[in-house]
Order: sequence, then structure tokens, then C-alpha cells
Amino acid sequence: MKRLILPILAGIVLGGIVHLVAVLILPYLSEQDAYARLSAVGDPNRVAQIDDPSALGAVLPATDPAFISAVCLYDLSDGPLKVRVPTTEDYTSVSFYTRFGLPFYAINDRSAGRSIIELDLMNSKQRAALPEDEEVTAADRLIVESPSNEGIVLIRAMVRERGAREEVRARMEAANCGPAL
Repeated sequence: MKRLILPILAGIVLGGIVHLVAVLILPYLSEQDAYARLSAVGDPNRVAQIDDPSALGAVLPATDPAFISAVCLYDLSDGPLKVRVPTTEDYTSVSFYTRFGLPFYAINDRSAGRSIIELDLMNSKQRAALPEDEEVTAADRLIVESPSNEGIVLIRAMVRERGAREEVRARMEAANCGPAL
């Protein structure tokens, strides 16, 4: 019995390591990841509405039908982007993901405290090239630093009542994700 304990423990540890490596490497090897599916929805550096989930499926799996979603696939190789999202009465969130779906920043209308969530998205080199200006405070300009040049900005707005769906969709269409001027 004692001779079996060591091989069993070694097998369990080895199996756990193989499982962990497989789960962590899967986003890098997948051909139909979120970025690839969303690239069919819209062009880079532009906000595109995501269709509501239907019986035939959804662009993103496990999409909550109580939310209206929009997406901006960003590419920072040409320069930083300005992201502007008007908030809604119920709840609005903006989430940032790398090209491989790893989240790195999120903000909602409650934490922004404004009627428009407005921020600058840039990589570390673009951030380092910004001039230091003492008159511009952190409250005046929200800067999000992306760990990569490509990624996803996911915008979601909750629709509490079915009758307000078109009004919320119209506000989401006013969202902008374009070059910072």
C-alpha cells in the first residue's frame, strides 16, 4: 500500500500541472476567440453594436439579455484613443481586455460620477511620452494604460424595462472610440 501512495500522488500532481498549462495556453491557441468573433462585428477603433442574443445564439457566449452591448476593437499602433460613453439611467460599464481576453481595467457610471465616461487609452510608450502638466489633475483626465497594442473595449448598458430598450440603444450608439486629438 505504501508503494502505491507515491506514484498516485505524483500522477495527481502531474495531471494538475498538465491541466493548468492547458487552460492557460488555450486562449493563445484558439482560432475562434472573442477577438476573432468580434472582428466580424466591426472595424478597429470604432464602436459597433452587438446584436441581442437570440435562439440561434449570440456573438459572445453567456450574454445577459438584460444588457445592450457594444464593442470597440482597438489598435494603438497609430496612437492613443479617446473612449467616450454616455451613461444610462440604470447602469453602464466599460471593460477593457487584451487581445487574448485578459481583463485589465473596468469602470462603471457610479465610479465615474459623470453623465459621460470619458478616458484616454494608450500603451506604456505613449503614456511615457505625455508631457507633465501640473494643471491637469487625475480627476480631469482619466488615462488607461493598455498592456498591449490590440484589445477589446466592451461597453454594456442595463435595460431595466423592455419599453426603454430603444432609448438605451440610442444612447449606446452615441458611444465613440477613436483617435485622441
